[in-house]
Amino acid sequence: MAIRIVPHAAEWKDRVEAFNARMRDAGSNWGFYVDAEPSWIPKRREDQASWREYWLCVEDGETVRGGYALKPQKWLVRGREQLVTDWQGPFTEGAVDTRFAALGMRLVRDMLKKRPLLFSWGHGATDAPIIQMVKALSWLVMPTPVAMRVVNPYAFLRRNRILRHRPERAAALDVLAMTGLGSLGITGLHGLMRVGSGRLYRADYEEVPAFGPWADELWERARHKYQALAVRDADAMNTLLPPGQTQAEWSTPRRFRVRRAERTVGWVVTTCRKQQDDHRFGDLTVGCLVDYFADPDDAPYVIAAGFRALRNEGADVVFANQSDRRWLSAFRTTGFLLLEGRRLFCAAPALKELLEPVSELEREGGLFLTNMDGHGPQGL
Repeated sequence: MAIRIVPHAAEWKDRVEAFNARMRDAGSNWGFYVDAEPSWIPKRREDQASWREYWLCVEDGETVRGGYALKPQKWLVRGREQLVTDWQGPFTEGAVDTRFAALGMRLVRDMLKKRPLLFSWGHGATDAPIIQMVKALSWLVMPTPVAMRVVNPYAFLRRNRILRHRPERAAALDVLAMTGLGSLGITGLHGLMRVGSGRLYRADYEEVPAFGPWADELWERARHKYQALAVRDADAMNTLLPPGQTQAEWSTPRRFRVRRAERTVGWVVTTCRKQQDDHRFGDLTVGCLVDYFADPDDAPYVIAAGFRALRNEGADVVFANQSDRRWLSAFRTTGFLLLEGRRLFCAAPALKELLEPVSELEREGGLFLTNMDGHGPQGL
């Protein structure tokens, strides 16, 4: 069995479709991108801040047995620019056929060879095979929370799937919703989160079609407040979110510039989607703060602005992902609950070394991550 790892190209389209069909026939929900050119951030120029690329695992020059996706992106790590790469996958027939069980490790090693500063953020389960694999390779595995704030308690109790997976629990949630007790409890819980600050964090916000010079000025002013983050100047953000474009897997992103006393203090990008029979959210309308940036001291104003925009758009519940402790504190003071350990940040040894001392980042903040640093807000 001769295995080669090659760039995806149009000539492989039919064989990727055949790979996906074999995976489906074996009962797997996993597959790989049929089209060779990424629909999101294909590489168009050499100085591009971020792009996606697809690689295939090919047996004997004929049969596609798996693949992975990479997203190199310019980061600032402890004051120096680095090319840090998010990875997606690997997806192989090893998931359904033990003859190919070793392919996953081979593809991970190939990714590391191409892009040593490799990371992924998501997963959720520490016992997942891929997590066990990267732990064995001495990667950093750091739990991070998900921030959540319920806007419509009645809808949340009646429609969410996460909490209603057993009939007796669903019945109890229905009682809480119908009696109003659930609404009182959820509203009170979010209110308690805000008691410590005693502030409403009011700021003006306006929707903008693209990121402009104001975003560059903000980036230059605030970037030194972080130890590790993806570049978030106007060029980088307009590359990730091209004006006038959207993605099939996302809702239309909305960009908001946030100001206090006419001074730009931050920005936030939101999505809002009415789910349909989703395994997590049922039929809820789910809002997400998919990306944002500010000086950490101004984080509450940006979060509050994004939340108000999504509430006005009709979201039943709002989610956000973040790793920086200062921003997580800001989420609490604006009424969000933090669901600890729901996402895992996994960093390859070379990136882990650049981030050291990691304990300082975990304790004091400085590692800034949002959905846009990974695969984007897929399904949101």
